[in-house]
Amino acid sequence: MSEQATGSGVANRGLITVSIMLATIMQTVDTTIANVALPNMQGSMSATSEQIAWVLTSYIVAAAIMTPMTGFLAARMGRKKLFMTAVIGFTVTSMLCGIATSLEEMVLFRILQGVFGAGLVPLSQSVLLDTYPKEKHGSAMAMWGVGVMIGPILGPTLGGYLTEYYNWRWVFLINLPFGVLALVGIFLFVEETEKVSRRFDLFGFALLSLAIGSLQLMLDRGQSLDWFSSMEIIIESLVAALCLYMFIAHMMTAKEPFLEPGLFKDRNLVLGLVFIFIVGVVLLATLALLPPFLQNLMGFPVITTGEVLAPRGIGSMVAMIVVGRLLSVVDARLLIGIGLMLVSVSLFQMAQFNLDISPWALVQTGLIQGAGLGLVFVPLSTITFSTLATRYRTEGTSMFSLIRNIGSSIGISVMVALAARSTQTNHAVLGEQLTHYRDPVQRLLEEGGGLGSADQALAILNGELSRQAAAIGYLNDFQLMAWMTLLAIPLILLFRKL
Repeated sequence: MSEQATGSGVANRGLITVSIMLATIMQTVDTTIANVALPNMQGSMSATSEQIAWVLTSYIVAAAIMTPMTGFLAARMGRKKLFMTAVIGFTVTSMLCGIATSLEEMVLFRILQGVFGAGLVPLSQSVLLDTYPKEKHGSAMAMWGVGVMIGPILGPTLGGYLTEYYNWRWVFLINLPFGVLALVGIFLFVEETEKVSRRFDLFGFALLSLAIGSLQLMLDRGQSLDWFSSMEIIIESLVAALCLYMFIAHMMTAKEPFLEPGLFKDRNLVLGLVFIFIVGVVLLATLALLPPFLQNLMGFPVITTGEVLAPRGIGSMVAMIVVGRLLSVVDARLLIGIGLMLVSVSLFQMAQFNLDISPWALVQTGLIQGAGLGLVFVPLSTITFSTLATRYRTEGTSMFSLIRNIGSSIGISVMVALAARSTQTNHAVLGEQLTHYRDPVQRLLEEGGGLGSADQALAILNGELSRQAAAIGYLNDFQLMAWMTLLAIPLILLFRKL
């Protein structure tokens, strides 16, 4: 095994770490930073709500399709060359997004940004695992995890600040200095890997791309099209299922498949993919639900929402730094279990929220959940690859990133859909209790709610009813995620010990 593979004798570890972490943070922040800027983009480009949503959809679909390509391209081109190409491409397309003048240009540049950005996270993880010896993989994954976990959490805060005090274009232009610094560091300090001649399985890649692309489109557009009442969603779901089945059959029978079946014979990797799917669901679904809960139902401004959510990232960062040192003396499975318990506890606490909840209570649950996710992510990233053959490492990290992203997409789509349907049900149930025969309702209508108009009073009553119904819908989602996290804990015992 080469020095690069074992991590022994690698020079400039600190500078390598800083360089690839810049690339990691740049990409992970971009997964959520544009969300809060969408309303401003919509006005600037005279687009409808459905049209401007393609700014997010195009990036997500392109990145999902290209993520599995990372392993093949790294083998063909060399990992360092691919890494540098990805950083250059991501930085340049970020600049193009920042100067786009039409929706068509923005969507095109976001597709290209997704293509180049897809490999940044798996490549950074693979480089770190090869740069550090096995006994220091825990510390290495702690540093890498900070970038991966903090990025999506801080994205909305940073995006809200840039949009509020500067311009939505800075959401993309801010990537330039990080991209340049990352490129210089990778060029100077990261070692190139040996190139491997390998036939490209075009048929397998096409099947997997169609499956992933159709699934992401279905998940992203399902809520706006009312799910399976739309022919588009039905077609996309059928294409995703059929292509995934054909891809698996092809992978098991082809001589040189796009993904080698041996990759999935490693028990720790397969279990790691299951758990990172759950982490993806909980992390991004929670981040997707909390901003509308705080802004639409509780009336928080964008900046305050970002400030309330920021401690979640602080909790994750502190936990990751601590757990990176604990991994050498504490069983990784125990740390994962404690982390999942903390996440579950925080979600059960969130399921008890009401619309008069204090900012401190929001910060407290965020800190607990952030700490729990940090305790899960670092040992999970370490134990998942502890028994995987070195030659599968880049492909393994690509699948790790892909499954996390798919978990995020499924989590967001399912939880938003459940919240919407629950809101309708709750509105009907609560509305049944508000009849003209109840004294408080009669008095409100007779007095006009202090406004001198029964119609205005009725409108206020309906608005509050809708607000409470929506709140219950969010709380039901938090409770569902709490139980899902809790029920996953026994699976930890199936991991092989580090």
